[in-house]
Amino acid sequence: MNVPSTAAGTRLDKFLAEALGSRGAAERAVAAGALVDGVARPKSHRLEGGEVVTLAAEPERVSTRHTLPEVPLAYEDEHIVVVDKPAGLVVHPGAGHSGDTLVDALRGKLGGGDPERPGIVHRLDRDTSGLMAAARTEEAYERLSQLVRERALERTYLALVEGRPRSRRGRIDAPIGRDRHDPTRVSLDSASAREAVTHFEVEQLFDRHALLRVRLETGRMHQIRVHLAAIELPVVGDSVYGRGEPGLGRQFLHAAELAFPHPITGERVETRSPLPDELATYLDRLA
Repeated sequence: MNVPSTAAGTRLDKFLAEALGSRGAAERAVAAGALVDGVARPKSHRLEGGEVVTLAAEPERVSTRHTLPEVPLAYEDEHIVVVDKPAGLVVHPGAGHSGDTLVDALRGKLGGGDPERPGIVHRLDRDTSGLMAAARTEEAYERLSQLVRERALERTYLALVEGRPRSRRGRIDAPIGRDRHDPTRVSLDSASAREAVTHFEVEQLFDRHALLRVRLETGRMHQIRVHLAAIELPVVGDSVYGRGEPGLGRQFLHAAELAFPHPITGERVETRSPLPDELATYLDRLA
C-alpha cells in the first residue's frame, strides 16, 4: 500500500491500524514482517510519505462500513458539483481513515484527478460542515484545480470562538505547517511553514463568545483553527487546538458561502449553506 504525503510523521503501527481497521490487525502485520520500501521496520518507525508498505500476508480487515449519509448538492451541472458536506464525514480515503467517505457517498458523480479521490480539489476537515466544490470530468478538474491555485475560490466560514476579539475585524498573516514537535498537528512553530492568510469579521457577540465570519485568502490544512487559536480565540469544540465541548460534539466551524467562476463557462457560481441544526441550536443557547 502507498503512503500518502499526508501521513508524514505517522508511526507505522498507527498507519496500519487505520488502513486495516484495528490495532490488533496492525500488530499482527508488523509481527509478520511489514516492509517499508522493502526494509523491515519496527512499529514505532515514523513514515515520511511516498513509501510503499508491503505486508507478508493480507490480514483480515475489520469492517467499518455503515450507512452512508445523504449529501445534499448546492449546485450541480455536467462539469462540477458543490456539495454541502455534513460534519463527521471524511472527504476521501487516507492513512487517517478506513471507513466510508464523501467520495464513497458521491460515487459516480465525481471524476478527474486521482482515482482514489476523484474530482477533489480542496477539502474540509472531518468535523467541519458546509460547501465544497468538486469536479465531474478531467477537464473540469484541471481548470478547477487552477482556480484553487489562483485563489479564485471565495470561501467564507462561520466560526464560533471562545473569547471576544479586540477589534471588529482583522487579518491574520502567519505562515503555518506541520508542528516541529508533533507532526500530527499544524502550528506556527514549523520547519516547513507556508504562507497563510485569514480574514475575520465579527458577526455576533455574546458574553464569552463571538460568532465570526471568516474568509480564507489561502487554504492550508487546519488554517482557520490554527490561526484563531494563535490569537487566543479557539474555535468552540475544537479538541485539537482548543478544547472539546460536550454539549456540541463537534467543532463549531461551517463553510457557509462558496463563490467562484465556473471552470468551463466562466460564469459566476454562488452558493450558500445555512447553519446545521446542531450549530444553530447551540447558538440559540448563548443568546
